[in-house]
Amino acid sequence: MARADRLERLDKRRSELEADYLAALIEALEVTAAGKWGLFDHNADKIMRAATAPVIDNLTELADEIAEAREQLFMEPFALHDEFMAARGKPGAHAVGEPKQARAWLERLKLAARG
Repeated sequence: MARADRLERLDKRRSELEADYLAALIEALEVTAAGKWGLFDHNADKIMRAATAPVIDNLTELADEIAEAREQLFMEPFALHDEFMAARGKPGAHAVGEPKQARAWLERLKLAARG
């Protein structure tokens, strides 16, 4: 019974961490959608990187805790963080700007929440 209680607490903690991650990501995306560049690191600018580093670090720390909990619970990996990190970096020649990319991410997250 103690193991079941421990796993239940861990799963609750994982769920809380995922909610925290999603809230932090949405907040960062909303700032970017409003016109502040840097979250997606399109320009590889040192000043922008320094400004967004705390946000990226926070998301990464949360993702690491989530990954550890999911592993202990034998769950699939937390794909949202991997997808977000993969979306960062130098874009292709015809890629949209960061604000538009952020709005697309917000729309995608809203659709996922509904469905």
